[in-house]
Amino acid sequence: MPLTGSAQEDADYRMEIGGGVGASFYLGDLNNTMFSCQKPAAGIYWRYLFDHYNSLKVNLTYAGIKGSTEDQDNFYPYDPKTQEISTTPLKAKFASSVIDLSCMYEINFFPYGYYQDFFGHKRLTPFLQLGLGMTYAREGKGVALSVPVGVGVKYRASKRLNISFDWAMHFTTSDKLDGLQDPLGIKSEGFKNKDHYGIALLSVTYSFSPRCPNCNKAK
Repeated sequence: MPLTGSAQEDADYRMEIGGGVGASFYLGDLNNTMFSCQKPAAGIYWRYLFDHYNSLKVNLTYAGIKGSTEDQDNFYPYDPKTQEISTTPLKAKFASSVIDLSCMYEINFFPYGYYQDFFGHKRLTPFLQLGLGMTYAREGKGVALSVPVGVGVKYRASKRLNISFDWAMHFTTSDKLDGLQDPLGIKSEGFKNKDHYGIALLSVTYSFSPRCPNCNKAK
C-alpha cells in the first residue's frame, strides 16, 4: 500500500485540459493603440507535455474586437474609383468578434512540476509561446492564417491543478477583420497593413494521463 501511494504521488502527467477567460483587443485601420478598445474573450485548451520544459497547446478561443475613428483626426479614405484621397474624414466604428483555432509550442524557463525538490522542478515558471492558427472573422466573413506570439506564467496549484496567465499577439493575413479593406489605399503585403488582435487569458487546467503510474511498483 505505501508503495502504491508513493507511485501515484510521483507520477507525471502527459496532458492537461481546461479553459480561461480574459480580454482581447484589435489593431487595424480603426484602432492603432495597443491594449485599447478591449472586449471579453474566452477559450478552451488541450495541452500535451513532452517533458518539464516543452509542451504543445491547442486552443479554441472566442475574442471580441472593436474600433472606431473617433480619436483619429486624419482618417481620409481612398476612393479606388477616382484613385484619389477623399477630403472628408471617414467616421466609422465597428464591434465584432473572431474565433481562433491555434496550435502553439510552449517552452518553460524552469522545469515545471509539483515537487520542487524532485529534479529541481518549479511550481511557478514563466514561458514563451509561438504557433500557427486559423482565424474566422464574423465582420469580414472569412478565414485567415494567423501567427500567435506571446508570453505567460504558470503555477502548479496542486498535483493536477494548474493556473496560468498568458498573452499572445495574433498576426493575421487578413485586412477584413473590421469589415474594411485598404480604406486608406495603402498596399498590403505579408503581415503589413493587415488586421491583428491580442488575447490575454487567465486559465485553469486539469492534468491527466499519468506517464508511468506503476514505475515505482517495479522498484
